[in-house]
Amino acid sequence: MEHLIRHWVNRDEIEQGVRLFRERYARVFAAGTSPLPGVDATLRRLASAGYRLAVASNKPARFSRLILRQLDWESLFVAVEGPDTVGTTKPHPAMLRRCLELLDTPVERALYVGDMPLDAVTGSRCGIEVVLVGGGSAPIDELRRTGRPVLDDFAALPAWLTDRGWPGGRDAVPDPAP
Repeated sequence: MEHLIRHWVNRDEIEQGVRLFRERYARVFAAGTSPLPGVDATLRRLASAGYRLAVASNKPARFSRLILRQLDWESLFVAVEGPDTVGTTKPHPAMLRRCLELLDTPVERALYVGDMPLDAVTGSRCGIEVVLVGGGSAPIDELRRTGRPVLDDFAALPAWLTDRGWPGGRDAVPDPAP
């Protein structure tokens, strides 16, 4: 965040800019969050099929947990990780590694589902297979340029998993971009 703010705020005001952003975000994040179409039904379908789910987001985990609670998704996830829980942001693979540890899942049995090119880099650095979904924070053409499989939307994920032989009970690590 500091890097982005540096483009808009004088160097002497970066710390204050970050503080103001974080204060404002803490007041508005819940009301400003709504799930993408099809995400609720898809998450419930994956969980009921035996997929064990985790969140790895550059949003602080405390906010992600509150969002999951607000959306009534808290019980669907085994782990929720963020920079505040692992000490670094993506694309460093620490969040994914921590999710794998909490899921008790080897990297070769995991799938990382993301919605931005950064997620392709993060998954690659961790050695996890990655699929990207449209409708989130990056345009489809940007996602396709990563060379990773791209789905038009999150609701297409169960069929994609079935087509590739990922039966229920295999572990998935979605980043649902609520």
